[in-house]
Formats: sequence, structure tokens, C-alpha cells
Amino acid sequence: MYLVSLTYHRPMTDIEALLPLHRAWLERYFSADVFIAAGRKDPRTGGVIIVRDIDRARLDNILAEDPFVAVADYTVTKVDLTRVAEAFSALQEA
Repeated sequence: MYLVSLTYHRPMTDIEALLPLHRAWLERYFSADVFIAAGRKDPRTGGVIIVRDIDRARLDNILAEDPFVAVADYTVTKVDLTRVAEAFSALQEA
């Protein structure tokens, strides 16, 4: 799986203007069973997306489609889970 961290580098007004398009992009990949979870950082300096274990080139292509590429920097970390709480056991297969 991957942890994708977005960090805003533009004013919040720019973020808000792109938010509907960003949410539609998120929905597309939740519906395609690629994204596992997503949310805002607190304080609101960016967001985090948890992504299934897919080909890295495919992930890079998906991230390039995000309207937020104009307003945020992305850090992608590959994570190979070795232990999870029972309630999250499905994440080891993600």
C-alpha cells in the first residue's frame, strides 16, 4: 500500500476553488477500488490518501490527474504492512 501526503503550496482560496474537482477525482478512484481512505491534515496544511498496492507507474499517472497538482506537493511512501489490529486485517491485502 501507499501513503500519499499532500502539502499545500498555494493560498487556501486556490485550494477551495479546486476542491469540487478534487473530490470528484477522489470519488473516481474510490469507486475503482484504488483508494482506501482519504482526509485533511489538521491543521489544514494538506491531506493524506491511503492507496492499495498498485503498480507505482499507475499511481503516478493517477496522481497526475488530480486537480490539486496545481496547488499541492505530493510525497509517496510505499508501506508493506507486517502487523495490523484485527479490525484492519484487510489492509494487509490492500
